[in-house]
Amino acid sequence: MIAIIDYDMGNVRSVQKAFENVGAKTCVTRDPAVIAGASHVVLPGVGAFKDCMSNLTEYGLIDPIHKAISSGKPFLGICLGLQLLFDEGMEFGLHKGLGIIKGRVVRFPSMKDSEGAELKVPHMGWNSVDKKKGSVLLEGVADGSYVYFVHSYYALPADESVILTTTGYGIDFTSSIEQDNVMACQFHPEKSQKTGLKILKNFSSIR
Repeated sequence: MIAIIDYDMGNVRSVQKAFENVGAKTCVTRDPAVIAGASHVVLPGVGAFKDCMSNLTEYGLIDPIHKAISSGKPFLGICLGLQLLFDEGMEFGLHKGLGIIKGRVVRFPSMKDSEGAELKVPHMGWNSVDKKKGSVLLEGVADGSYVYFVHSYYALPADESVILTTTGYGIDFTSSIEQDNVMACQFHPEKSQKTGLKILKNFSSIR
């Protein structure tokens, strides 16, 4: 059973439907006992870094998340769920994250494309991912595949060895990571059609 953590800040139903589409059994929960008993855990997220951390704290989910990761079970962060894994985020001030991955989350700078046009923030829409290392999560996903993004901030890992893919948007930013049993995508696999479903299928198949 895959536990999808519900803390009032994520599009949990669309994530759940996408997993069910690939044959995975899921539950949407904020019950620490259910999270502890799950085979896999997913942390989605939409909104502001500070608000998400506040909700995780309010619902008593910080410790269950750390315990789930420490147990070695497969853990997947999606969008803001990736950003929260880092030490700190700089959205509307400096705020402490979960501290699972060393590094910080910063806002896209003002940038221009190759023709001199201003690049819009948030970065929204389809963009490609460039693989930096092999991973079960990306098995069967071609290098350069397109996935769907909606974000104004991106992660800067202190250790570049955790970077799974990068994506170009004025700069090459980290678009997915993997550290031991912890995986996370800045993009939304649940909105990324066949490629996204393949990634979710791969994650659900990890034992």
